[in-house]
Amino acid sequence: MIPMSTLQPLGLVFDCDGTLADTMPLHWQAWSAISARHGIHFPEERFYALGGVPTRDILRLLAREQGRTDYDPLVVAKEKETIYLELLPRVEAIEEVVSIAREHRGRLPMAVATGGSRHAIPKVLEKLGILGWFDAVVTSEDVTRQKPAPDIFLEAARRIGVDPARCRAYEDTDLGMQSIVAAGMEAVDVRLMRRASATRA
Repeated sequence: MIPMSTLQPLGLVFDCDGTLADTMPLHWQAWSAISARHGIHFPEERFYALGGVPTRDILRLLAREQGRTDYDPLVVAKEKETIYLELLPRVEAIEEVVSIAREHRGRLPMAVATGGSRHAIPKVLEKLGILGWFDAVVTSEDVTRQKPAPDIFLEAARRIGVDPARCRAYEDTDLGMQSIVAAGMEAVDVRLMRRASATRA
C-alpha cells in the first residue's frame, strides 16, 4: 500500500473486479470453461497475475505465445463473457471496500476504473445495488492503453473533474497498482485491507 497522502482526497476511484465485487472466482470459472473448450493453456496463477487486463487482450497474448491462429480472440472473449454473466447471480460485494464507497457517497465524486467490459460492469454494480453511487464508470473500451498504463485512471479523474494528484484509488492487482501510481494518484492495495480484516476476524 502506498503511504497515505497528508492531503485529504477530493475524489475516489475504484477498480471493480476483485475490489468492489468478489467476481474473480466467477471469472476463473468462465475462463476454465472456455480454455477447456478451445484447448487454451491458461493456469490459474497466470489468470490472477493478469487481473485487470481485458479478456480480449489476454486471448491475443495467449494466441501469440501458443502459436494459435485457430480462434478469434474477440469471438472467444464474447463466449467467456456469456458464461460469466450467467454466474452473476452469485456475485457478492467486498464489504471492506464497498463500505468506503458507502461512507463517501454524495460527499466526494467517485468513479469506477476497470478492465472489465462496458456490457458487464454496470450489471455487476447493479447486482450489488451500488451502480448509482458513482459519477463515472470507465471500462476497457473507453481507453486505448490498458493497465498498467495510467490511462483508465486518468480518464476516471477527468470524468469526475478531480486532479489525479488529489484522487485516492483502490485496486487488487499488481498491474492495477502500477496503473494508479503511473497516474499520480494515491494507491490503496485492497488485498492488504482484506488480509487485515481476516486477521481481526
